[in-house]
Amino acid sequence: MSQGSPLADERDAYGGAGLEITEVRITLRDDDKLKAFASITLDDALVIRGLKIIEGATGMFVAMPSRQRKDGSYQDVAHPINRETREWLEKLVIGAYHEEVARVERELAAQGGDADGLAAEDAY
Repeated sequence: MSQGSPLADERDAYGGAGLEITEVRITLRDDDKLKAFASITLDDALVIRGLKIIEGATGMFVAMPSRQRKDGSYQDVAHPINRETREWLEKLVIGAYHEEVARVERELAAQGGDADGLAAEDAY
């Protein structure tokens, strides 16, 4: 997306450190807590895959891609370094999640299907 796009407007409002999220891809999951996987493209130049949209005790949040360390703990592979950028990224990714859920629900309704089990069959 280019300047003037809804994603660019969000960057300006949340101080996305001069970055633009030019694409968000959502892969829905049929799970109580893990709602979807996401990948984002920054400035049409860099893709970050493996973001997780999680339903937590206090609402949805975006977990950044991580790897398991030898001691069993997890370490983020990529992550925002300040609160404003995290809020900006979460707002865009969770917004894209809600748009994808609505799109799938409309598609299922048009086909006379059931909206339960929205998850895409593709493995992420």
